[in-house]
Amino acid sequence: MTGAADLPAWAALLTSFLVLLGAGFTLVGAIGLLRLKTFYERMHAPTLGATWGAGGILLGSIVLFSVLQSRPVLHEALIAVFVTVTTPVTLMLLARAAVYRDRSEGADIPRV
Repeated sequence: MTGAADLPAWAALLTSFLVLLGAGFTLVGAIGLLRLKTFYERMHAPTLGATWGAGGILLGSIVLFSVLQSRPVLHEALIAVFVTVTTPVTLMLLARAAVYRDRSEGADIPRV
């Protein structure tokens, strides 16, 4: 990576922490997807993991490139907005499709 040797230690540690935090959230979401039993339970863990995980990774990217370029870099903020908006919308569409499928088949639909 170009200029990585010029990165101050505080910025490298902060970037590493944020990226690892984001990766940890994503991992927890993936584990939740594997461990939960029903489709309706499985929808929540990856959605939250993807949103919080992407947020941590994007914050780390903002810190890294802002320090390297000596100016605020906010391109990643646009990515964060799109991920934050589209992930819950996708969750709602999947849930509605599953409810429609379950009603069509006469299956029992859990009440929240």
